[in-house]
Amino acid sequence: MKKDVENLGFTDDLVTVKNGYARNYLIPQGFAVLATDSAKKMLAETLKQRAFKEQKLVDDAKSVAKKLSGIEVKIAAKVGEGDKLFGSVSIADLAEALENEGVSIEKKYITLPGNILKRTGNYEAAIRLHREVVVNFPFTIVAEKK
Repeated sequence: MKKDVENLGFTDDLVTVKNGYARNYLIPQGFAVLATDSAKKMLAETLKQRAFKEQKLVDDAKSVAKKLSGIEVKIAAKVGEGDKLFGSVSIADLAEALENEGVSIEKKYITLPGNILKRTGNYEAAIRLHREVVVNFPFTIVAEKK
């Protein structure tokens, strides 16, 4: 793999897919190359060189994870009857709330249960900081004060 592909693999992984999917989508889009012997040798060499850099990335991701564990996020939203929201809370709202707390995380690395939330309460988002570092981040949706 040359790039991360959702539900398939990460950069520099060797994955097995059907020929049509590889030849018609992955290779033309630049997401992958054929796993020939020479490509495998180049990948092995690249992985050796990248091992040190990779460890630094993992350490950085773990420090961000530690920073996230000390943050408590409450997202205020307009509430109608009971605990139903007017509209919804999405990944973008959570990313913005984290940005306000001083932690910048791209939306594509955040996963919410059901993708959008339509009720107040306590929730947990999965935040992928690195392929080896995934944090379950608890947050609360509260009624907006009038």
